[in-house]
Amino acid sequence: MPSDDLNHLELVSTIGFNGNVNRGLIIHPDREHMIYPLGSTVIIRNLTTNRQEFLTGHKNNVSCLTVSKSGKYLASGQVTHMGFKADIIVWDYEKRSLLYRLTLHKVKVEALAFSPNELYLVSLGGQDDGSVVVWNMKTAAAVCGSPAAVQSAGTTFTVNYANNSDDIFVTAGDGTLRVWELDLQNRKIRPLECNMGQLKRIVKCVEVDENDHYFYCGTTSGDILKMNMKTKLVANYGPAKGKFSRGIADIKILKTGDLLVGAGDGTVALVKGNSDKYGLVKPAMKVQGAVTSIALRGEGHQFFVGTNKSQIFRFNFTDSAMTPIVSAHYEPVADVAFPVGCSELFATCSGDDIRVWHTLTSRELLRITVPNMICHAIEFMQDGHSLISAWTDGKIRAFLPESGKLHYTIDNAHNSGVTAIATTEDCKKIISGGGEGQVRVWDISERTNIPRLKEAMKEHKSAITCIKVRPNGGECVTASDDGTCIIWDLCRFVRKQMVMSNTLFRCVCYHPMGIQIITSGTDRKVAYWETFDGSQIREVEGSKTGSINGMDISPDGMAVITGGDDKLIKLWDYNDGAVHWVGEGHSGNVTRVKMCPNRAYIVSVSQDGAILIWRYPQ
Repeated sequence: MPSDDLNHLELVSTIGFNGNVNRGLIIHPDREHMIYPLGSTVIIRNLTTNRQEFLTGHKNNVSCLTVSKSGKYLASGQVTHMGFKADIIVWDYEKRSLLYRLTLHKVKVEALAFSPNELYLVSLGGQDDGSVVVWNMKTAAAVCGSPAAVQSAGTTFTVNYANNSDDIFVTAGDGTLRVWELDLQNRKIRPLECNMGQLKRIVKCVEVDENDHYFYCGTTSGDILKMNMKTKLVANYGPAKGKFSRGIADIKILKTGDLLVGAGDGTVALVKGNSDKYGLVKPAMKVQGAVTSIALRGEGHQFFVGTNKSQIFRFNFTDSAMTPIVSAHYEPVADVAFPVGCSELFATCSGDDIRVWHTLTSRELLRITVPNMICHAIEFMQDGHSLISAWTDGKIRAFLPESGKLHYTIDNAHNSGVTAIATTEDCKKIISGGGEGQVRVWDISERTNIPRLKEAMKEHKSAITCIKVRPNGGECVTASDDGTCIIWDLCRFVRKQMVMSNTLFRCVCYHPMGIQIITSGTDRKVAYWETFDGSQIREVEGSKTGSINGMDISPDGMAVITGGDDKLIKLWDYNDGAVHWVGEGHSGNVTRVKMCPNRAYIVSVSQDGAILIWRYPQ
């Protein structure tokens, strides 16, 4: 839907890091910038100022990333749908612009590597493609290609260039380890199989030493193979005892010859590279989640570690001090909420945790975790004294927003999990919706501050997806998967009106004057309804593809913002029902959108765990 005549929302910052991309975290050779993928975007982040720049051009998730030796070029590959070709984009780093788009591989680009003099780029296709291709960086043409491994071998996972020759590179994977030589005259690449003897290994990463004498392979068995580049034979392998648990994901060679190893259990270890025992130089360190990439800054005096739990840590080599640089959600984000009248903070919930963020710096201020549960919805009390949350175990938990301590719990609030929650302006009622379709009202007593059940309203036949309270607090509206929205009287606890549509309602909002509601859902329509008699005023098409999952209305009622499965954020004029601004940046389905109370920012969250902060157009 984004056309050229629509204005584009400015993306201020992102909170997110796709830690599942192997070796996806890179420190640029200028030592000032960190590069990493988030969905279909490549983010360049300044290490001192934390300013972010975005490279957008991919149509689907980025699957691999590499930078050339001088830092002039940056290359990224993507995944795509089965049967389609996956793009490789070469970026001009200085101009932050797209230089070449290379299309040959099917479905997925597994790995990329630049030659040392930046003459060639070698790309490796995924398991549905299985080919290795050399590209000329002057002409953007494919020089030659070949199947990456023999038919009997498994998937090839990684590729790395030699440090001193533009004609030699190494590929490795499941039962395959090859050194390739480029013959430019005949436009051929010739593989030489490495003889591994009796060893059967799946290699996930390859690192070549600076003289090109040896290369080191990290395996899923948790040991390191040292291969001779000239003879293609195993020089040694180890450690014999104390292998790295859950496999080695990345290896980096330091100037001293020692190896920095990242393992699947979160271990970051420095091992002796010159001995065949591969003993620890100093005690290993542990990070949360599995290590997926290690990036050296300069000579390795500082290094950065990325994990599959979407976290990036900075280590100082001398004192092994560990500092978290980036922390983000690694599961779909279900909800986002601002405290009333406060735009500096917002809270999000994803999986088993709730996090509070600082809007301007995108820094995580607080994390609340309830293990093995999933949080569906969150809401700040109007007085800001507590953060109410809805959980799959049927409990409503209230936390203190400053310390994160549990304030109180309502047990057995719903027997099929709590799916939606709202609070009234006077802070005396909590309204909750459950997976079984019941809407329950809880009274909070001033004396004990503990809620008790006031009324249960049973009209909906399916899960409640959204609850909104009318600005005066006398009524509320609930949206459900059964295709109805019901307006309830909160004094008499009876149904006032019901609106029906052939859709699964995902979101509902009251106009600030309380005379209209606006709804949307899986039918991709945005509908306006009268609260007085439940009649439909108008219906406009909200999206060309996919349902609309999140909606918010500005405090003056002039603007509406929506987000959904088309991955776009749209800003509408409430009265004329037209889109005037559109935001492109999400690569996962948008689950919720919120406008901050002072209308400076828009926050949107998505299924890939990303949080995007947009500038509200004035």
